[in-house]
Amino acid sequence: MSAVLKPESGNWSPTSWTQHQAVQQAKYPDQEALEGALQQLSDLPPLVTSWEIMALRQQFADATAGRKFVLQGGDCAESFADCAPDIITNRLKVLLQMSLVLVHGLKKRVVRVGRFAGQYAKPRSSDLETRDGVTLPSYRGDIINAPEFTEAARVPDPQRLLTAHARSAMTLNFVRGLIDGGFADLHHPEYWDLQWVEHAPLAKEYQSRVDAIGDSLRFMETLAEQSISELSRVDFFTSHEALHLPYEQASTRRVPRQPGWYNLSTHMPWIGKRTADLDGAHVEYCRGIQNPVGVKIGPGMDAAWVLGLLERLNPENIPGKVALIHRMGAEVIGSDLPPILEAVRDSGRPVLWMCDPMHGNTESVAGGVKTRRFDNIRSELEQAFDLHAAAGTYLGGAHLELTGENVTECMGGARDLTETDLARAYKTTVDPRLNYEQALELAMLIVHKQASVGQG
Repeated sequence: MSAVLKPESGNWSPTSWTQHQAVQQAKYPDQEALEGALQQLSDLPPLVTSWEIMALRQQFADATAGRKFVLQGGDCAESFADCAPDIITNRLKVLLQMSLVLVHGLKKRVVRVGRFAGQYAKPRSSDLETRDGVTLPSYRGDIINAPEFTEAARVPDPQRLLTAHARSAMTLNFVRGLIDGGFADLHHPEYWDLQWVEHAPLAKEYQSRVDAIGDSLRFMETLAEQSISELSRVDFFTSHEALHLPYEQASTRRVPRQPGWYNLSTHMPWIGKRTADLDGAHVEYCRGIQNPVGVKIGPGMDAAWVLGLLERLNPENIPGKVALIHRMGAEVIGSDLPPILEAVRDSGRPVLWMCDPMHGNTESVAGGVKTRRFDNIRSELEQAFDLHAAAGTYLGGAHLELTGENVTECMGGARDLTETDLARAYKTTVDPRLNYEQALELAMLIVHKQASVGQG
């Protein structure tokens, strides 16, 4: 039987977070309408199951021990309009392509976690936004309001909570249908091809890996004289930032024949850097659920803070329960990360270390357009592998914002996108994402770098 998380005090409940300071929360003008929407949510069928959650926690435990590698990727913020078959399929394709490269190069199983089917809320640096002398509430994601800069669009609407649940269910249902139907069959990676493959600079290396895996499967099946059915499909898990606490509370339930509480809106919720206060509402909420929980670790967070988070979120030291996702920035990771790595290592606490090379490298260019330079993303990831190797810890995953669409939001990469290229296909409503080509390049970088530091 899997270990059960027992919060260090007996006073935890799905509502105990309300007794703590809750930052980054929407201000709803109609509280009665909000309560009505939350009640409806609590009565709806869950999006995931407790046994899926526990399966992911076990896979995280394997990655913590160095036996697997976690690939977590998807949009910075999903929009309701993105609940479309082509967008979902392309998102799945790029994650499959990346994981195939990682499996072949690392010689390890890859745990695939999508930033989808619920990533509808985003933290903001300010509650208000001003344009041309007009001030309105900030856009906080489709689960709360709309991105259009009008008074009506920016008013938090409780009905959007129900829409978010419905769109998440549709997305997850389609992903499961694709996978169960053989779309993710490792025997047929040609199903995953995006239109760019034959023309991209990295196409030759990618195709060589596809061919090698196909040859290996055929060889093993020839020896076994049967199909290797276990390799015919892959598992996919969902994740989103546990930002909108009333929504998370409404999805938190007990299940038959299983102890503890589960957040059944996602397999893996995570806590952002802005909401990681030890005594804050988000940490209070996440400490009581059985789901594996991620925590973003960034500049300004010292070793004592991080050790405090581990004590709060995983007092019983259950392997696979907590993933620490560092997002320092290329310029400071070399100075800020090592003391944290050493302190956690010396504490003996089990932690899945992951690198988010995206969020610490965001900048604005002309006209206030947000972008990220691929060189900085690559640098942070390369430095992360070196720093973990020096500390004797294992970097067991990568957390990336990416899309399967042909966007131009991050500069650099194989096609050397410039600031001028950004205007060509800049589609994100919040943060810039890697396009499919840049994402695949990063997967190949992970393979090469892990091999160079002896963790492959």
